[in-house]
Amino acid sequence: MDELYFEGKPIVIKVHAIKRARDHEIAFPDQVYTTIRTGKVVRFGKNYIKFIKRSKVGSIICIAEDLGEVIIIKTVERGN
Repeated sequence: MDELYFEGKPIVIKVHAIKRARDHEIAFPDQVYTTIRTGKVVRFGKNYIKFIKRSKVGSIICIAEDLGEVIIIKTVERGN
């Protein structure tokens, strides 16, 4: 798999996020990687980030935590 970076920081995808993507019938890694690379970025809280990619079938949302040196994708969900 390709290495992912955001703002020069490596992105690590937790196993929980992969399981949640599969639960929501989101193709991993294709749709998840596309969401991180090209989706809208929304910061919330002190260290959290949402990567949001909208489509005809609904949004894909990757929720991450910025730990300073690395960004951790904690979960993946579907939006409306």
